[in-house]
Amino acid sequence: MSKRKPIVSSAHLAQPGSEGLSEFEYGLIVVGGAFQRWTVRCMAAAGLKDLNHLDVLVLHSVNHRDRDKRAADICFVLGVEDTHTVTYALKKLVRLGLVKRLRRGKESFFAATKAGREACATYAEVREACLLQALDALGLEAGAIEETAGRLRALSGLYDQAARAAASL
Repeated sequence: MSKRKPIVSSAHLAQPGSEGLSEFEYGLIVVGGAFQRWTVRCMAAAGLKDLNHLDVLVLHSVNHRDRDKRAADICFVLGVEDTHTVTYALKKLVRLGLVKRLRRGKESFFAATKAGREACATYAEVREACLLQALDALGLEAGAIEETAGRLRALSGLYDQAARAAASL
């Protein structure tokens, strides 16, 4: 019986001892793309067909807990280093009437409009119908998703640390 070959995107990175990490990274690539397609199509089903993945994430972030947000806060929460991409998304969402810009002194804050809150609520309904029911059908234990989320957050810290180390080389 032959040894199973790892499923990877870059075989040159799957050296002995790191095959599992290479498979994990390929999994991140695949799930990342699937998640981006999902957010765009879910929001399209909710009635907003012209939003890209970052636009959707920014809208949800602005709507989160019904608190005004600065662009820097949104970038921090979403882990976006290229602040201009979030600024562009915010301008687009303001233009579409989903977000409003509020000035406080020299700072700009952003808040979801009624239309933005309604779009997020409709997105949640589509998510319930399309994703949560399918997730239940997989038969995962109640805490399995939460455990996976915790591991992903921990691994993101490792990748951030490795990125800082690589930047110093």
